[in-house]
Amino acid sequence: MRVRVEVNGEQRVADDVWEGESLLYVLRERLGLPGSKNACEQGECGSCTVYLDDVAVCACLVAAGQAEGRRVRTIEGDGLEEVQQAFLETGAVQCGFCTPGLIVAAHDLLRRDPAPADPDIREALAGNLCRCTGYEKIMDAVRLAASRAKGRAACD
Repeated sequence: MRVRVEVNGEQRVADDVWEGESLLYVLRERLGLPGSKNACEQGECGSCTVYLDDVAVCACLVAAGQAEGRRVRTIEGDGLEEVQQAFLETGAVQCGFCTPGLIVAAHDLLRRDPAPADPDIREALAGNLCRCTGYEKIMDAVRLAASRAKGRAACD
């Protein structure tokens, strides 16, 4: 089957897609976008989190055909740079495997709540597993991104 999807603002086509292929597989293997990671293939780790029509989803759980004619934004897309920078500055990136999913999840939280409290951050990131950082640096990164967004809003 052929899947037509807008990825990071660009119309893309994947041919010869098997009906059982996941959106994650199509993004990584057919469209050459390796940023979203393949870890559990069960929607438990969050490393494959992407936006599908502006909703954060685990791409491993979305059948490729479900993305037909829809918009996908991956870690390679625009608009996530501020959260990415906060992750770098706070040392929240270690092995990097979970980082793309965490950045998308943190960005999604900050879109909905620009000034989240710590319990809200923990809840928003609960679907993302990290084996390296112990999460405190990740919490610092989200707090930093939130404080910068708040500072920009005060200047506007």
